[in-house]
Amino acid sequence: MADAQLPGYAELHALSHFSFQRGASSPAELVERAHDLGYQALAITDACSMAGAVRAHQAAQARGLHLLLGVEVRVATPSIGGGFTLVLLARNRGAYGRLCERITAWRSHGLQTAQRNTPHSLDELPCHTDWHDPQDWPESPLCWADMLALLVPWRHLNHCTHPLGTPPEQTSAHLEWVRTRFPGRTWLAVELQDHWDDATWLQQMQGLGRSQGVPLVAAGNVHMHVRSRKPLQDVMTAIRLGRPVQECGFALQANAQCHLRARSRLAQIYPAALLEESVRVAQLCSFSLAELRYEYPQEVVPAHHTASSYLAEQVWAGAHRRYPRGIPEGVIQQLNKELALIAELAYEKYFLTVYDIVVYARSQNILCQGRGSAANSAVCYCLGITEVDPARGNNLFERFISRERHEPPDIDVDFEHQRREDVIQYLYQKFGRHRAALAAAVNTYHPRSAIRDVGKALGFAPEVIDTLAKNHQWWDGEQLQTTCFEQLGLAPHSRQVQLLLDLTQQLIGFPRHLSQHSGGFVLTGDALTQTVPVIPAAMAGRTTIEWDKDDIDALGLLKVDVLALGM
Repeated sequence: MADAQLPGYAELHALSHFSFQRGASSPAELVERAHDLGYQALAITDACSMAGAVRAHQAAQARGLHLLLGVEVRVATPSIGGGFTLVLLARNRGAYGRLCERITAWRSHGLQTAQRNTPHSLDELPCHTDWHDPQDWPESPLCWADMLALLVPWRHLNHCTHPLGTPPEQTSAHLEWVRTRFPGRTWLAVELQDHWDDATWLQQMQGLGRSQGVPLVAAGNVHMHVRSRKPLQDVMTAIRLGRPVQECGFALQANAQCHLRARSRLAQIYPAALLEESVRVAQLCSFSLAELRYEYPQEVVPAHHTASSYLAEQVWAGAHRRYPRGIPEGVIQQLNKELALIAELAYEKYFLTVYDIVVYARSQNILCQGRGSAANSAVCYCLGITEVDPARGNNLFERFISRERHEPPDIDVDFEHQRREDVIQYLYQKFGRHRAALAAAVNTYHPRSAIRDVGKALGFAPEVIDTLAKNHQWWDGEQLQTTCFEQLGLAPHSRQVQLLLDLTQQLIGFPRHLSQHSGGFVLTGDALTQTVPVIPAAMAGRTTIEWDKDDIDALGLLKVDVLALGM
């Protein structure tokens, strides 16, 4: 059947490798594959996270694919046993903001109720919720407005003990609970992946849909963009469980069907109505990250000033302090030029924010000094942020801010490391934790960490893994030379060794976990939690967003760098 004759399809349930140790493909790989297969849309629904949203957005813009953003969250129902998976999709900007706030609340509440006996990384915070917990699931309709909900019943041994999945009476109760929070916006997701009971499961879901008056929709529970990633996905499961693949049993996916499948194949598996319903659901969602608009905090501008007037006032006051015998004519010209460009690009509040931090630090006798390209700015010098006198050199302001580059300024300020935490806490106190947080740092797999995790998952002896990881002479860039295995008494062309080589190479560059940026603060005028989820950091008293420096730059968000000076 030609593609034009096939039902349309939009994948509404897909996890990227930002669902750590679960997804086996990057957001970009998923977007590109969905586009190549002729999908109408793709939803990235990582587990209680928006960490991969920006990268998916960039790829979707480049390919012209309709991208939906949402999350997957697991809901425990201990009062009746079992539970279910809920996929939430944002229809518009308001729904996206509310969803980010719910992720923030879920991650924070999950940390409070979890065991605190071992250190955690940001991606390991609990993502399971309880349907009777009002902190997890407020009854207020405003919390869930304009979100779409797909209920995914649990199937098979890794989720429930019933031979045909969650019993119908439990799913009926689950549906009723979801419908009370998402009236008229609830679907029953049918995920068919070549299991022996697919036909029976489909009939059961159709019966439930008719009896409950809930529409059915096709979904894929996607964990990888192509089926050839299945070995890596198995390794990811083994890494998550902390045991070799051969001991993971039913925790492994039964087959390789959790990938983006061809539309012709989907047409053989699903009734056409369920595929067409996926497109109708996607058409209800219009939100794009391109709608995000950044606003700087207003607190840095006094009530009787505009941002431009206050910045100019402080710059000229600082210039008179710097040059008590008179401001050189060249400096006057440079300051006028810089202030005009800063106003044209609307960066006044950024400079005032950095200025506010420096003023606070010096009022507390905390040593600090700006560095980097900001040293080319006469404005930064007159504000006391940097110490490079523009009258004594040939500064190139265009290296710092350029109209043509469309890049935000980046002022790095070092604070004495013993007291930097005082400055960090000042920012939290001044702007509130709902409007201030550190940027994330995406820690990726490098050759050593990849060989260790893959080697353990494949059951290699600990001493072999340790030797391979430690010997630099066996590495050629990011490739592991096969001759090293001969020295360890292993056949370099054996199936096990080839798997180790292939899977290690695939894993290199994957995100391993999120941590906090060394000092990059994102500050907003409105609630930051409506732009990106804010989650607790491993260090007490700190919070971080889920996006790193590249993500922030891609969306035009500005950050203030509060760095440490060890000298």
